[in-house]
Amino acid sequence: MVFLISVPVLLLFGWLIWQYARPRAIEPVTPDATYSQLLQQHVAYYRALTDDRKKEFDKRVAHFLSTARIEGVGTTVDELDKVLVASSAIIPIFGFTDWYYPLTNVLLYADRFNEDYQTEGDNRMILGMVGEGGALQSTMVLSKPALHEGFDNKTSKDNTGIHEFVHLLDKVDGATDGLPEYLLPKDHSKPWLQLIHKSIHDIRANQSDINPYGVTNEAEFFAVVSEYFFKRPDLLQEKHPALFARLEEIFRQNPLATNKTVN
Repeated sequence: MVFLISVPVLLLFGWLIWQYARPRAIEPVTPDATYSQLLQQHVAYYRALTDDRKKEFDKRVAHFLSTARIEGVGTTVDELDKVLVASSAIIPIFGFTDWYYPLTNVLLYADRFNEDYQTEGDNRMILGMVGEGGALQSTMVLSKPALHEGFDNKTSKDNTGIHEFVHLLDKVDGATDGLPEYLLPKDHSKPWLQLIHKSIHDIRANQSDINPYGVTNEAEFFAVVSEYFFKRPDLLQEKHPALFARLEEIFRQNPLATNKTVN
């Protein structure tokens, strides 16, 4: 989710980062039974993995939690919160063996927030945001209830955590524009953009079940349809086979397959 941020808001967010996410040592995390149990209970993606792939997922979760600090703003952070943030991060990159996020801090807010990062009052529509520029670049902000809803609601196509981490993936080539150039062969970039534009047209014409927020721009469409891909791959493949095939190529995995990998 991308917003223009005014100077006062930038200063406020900078203070929050200093207050909650200033550099401090992070205790190394090793995979343990507690995390495995939480993943099994709360993450459908994890439950569908083979035992060997679950062990690999456990390791990736532990690595993420050893490199990124997760703290609450107006709320507490427990082990389940950490596991859900880590799962949101690992699911989109589980098809890659050598990719890690340039992220050091995740701030969990007690509720959805507005552009001034307030959780009370009007216009509190933001569920997640990735920082832009300077110290903000390595920080993500998430609504804690939205994070949980993405995993608790088994029938929805939405997952706020995955949405924001897909923005980070999109951003790696230098632009958050819906075109992850480093993940697509050059001759596939134009067909992907054409597919995005056709899909946005269908949403606007009320001929699609994809979240209407996807019409905002190409970057938001990519994040929205990626949520759909990982939450309800069965439905996406049935209703949007071309999108499913392209996302399978981009993420190098098939969420419908037991082993979750694509060569």
